[in-house]
Amino acid sequence: MPNLSSDLTSTINERLNNLTASKIRAFDQKVSEISGIIKLTIGEPDLATPDHIKDAAIRDIQANDSHYAPQAGKPELLEAISNYLDRSIGVHYDPKSEICVTVGATGALNDVFMTLLNPGDKILVPTPVWALYFQLIKMTGAIPIQVDTKKDDFILTAEHLRHVLNGRGKGAKAIILTDPSNPTGRVYSATALKALADLIKEYKIFSVTDEIYAELVYGKAKHHSLSEYIPDRNILISGLSKAYAMTGWRLGYIAAPKQIMKSIRKINSFLVTSVTDNVQIAAVEALSNGQNDPKKAREIYEARLNFMQSGLEKLGFEMATPQGAFYIFTKIPEKYGTNDEQFAFELAQKAKVGVTPGRYFGKGGEGYVRLSYASSTEQLKESLARISNFVNNL
Repeated sequence: MPNLSSDLTSTINERLNNLTASKIRAFDQKVSEISGIIKLTIGEPDLATPDHIKDAAIRDIQANDSHYAPQAGKPELLEAISNYLDRSIGVHYDPKSEICVTVGATGALNDVFMTLLNPGDKILVPTPVWALYFQLIKMTGAIPIQVDTKKDDFILTAEHLRHVLNGRGKGAKAIILTDPSNPTGRVYSATALKALADLIKEYKIFSVTDEIYAELVYGKAKHHSLSEYIPDRNILISGLSKAYAMTGWRLGYIAAPKQIMKSIRKINSFLVTSVTDNVQIAAVEALSNGQNDPKKAREIYEARLNFMQSGLEKLGFEMATPQGAFYIFTKIPEKYGTNDEQFAFELAQKAKVGVTPGRYFGKGGEGYVRLSYASSTEQLKESLARISNFVNNL
């Protein structure tokens, strides 16, 4: 086993050395060692990719489609994404110049941050939020400005945004918004988004929207996009991982005005050359012929949400009503104060249920934990029974 020469150990990229590994993944790995644990820690669907999507990829493999794809994406997939966005949010993006296919939504985020941000730039990040944003932003040398949304039930209001833009966020270049939210499951109303859009326009900044959970919205809530109001300022990121149960396929995309898309496509080509041929063909099938797939997933997840939310509330847990994605973000029992790490660790050890400490999602997450209900109904029933037994014996 080779060891790195001692004269090289201090020469690694300084920005990378200053970043920490994912606390969410580290905690998940730690509790995974507990025998018999039910993990509600990671946001991954337990559903399988629909057969017609898998079949499309198999046919493409058998047809020997195994060469470099166009760097921005196959024309048929760019067209399918354009048509999908036209149907879903009513905004037309030119497939030839305003869309880029990426290696998952994570790859899309990296492309966008590397395109937009210079060292020292500020970008506003409403929290709690998926913590990878912080690391990707810091990799560019830019500064993530956390905006705690807890006081408004985890929704960023226009009043709060104006206050930040006039204060510690003054001079910010951009804001990133996750809608529906990971970890809170909250969804922005059209009215709330329109108010934010007006401010973003007034302050002349970019907006970036992570809409990976757009298809997973429940009850009376409806997904809207900032692109409906400020298409000239918004950079939309999404993908097929969540709604089509395709996390392992790694297929995401970006839609934005052509003037910035030219640079985004350049960065993407430098980082990945192109996305795998067969994965792109599977995505064409999903977006063109799989309109019912997200609907089926929604029905399953909504039933699970209702079951878990009702059960947790009967046990005294408090939460802002989840409306989308597949997460519940709930306050921990009073006994623990705001020590969500201790609660999560003891729940894992004593009840054998894994949940994620809220502080790992940034400011406003202390004293909360995130539960993913993207697990089987049987596992959710058993986990709720174990949680009940645990809290009743505190």
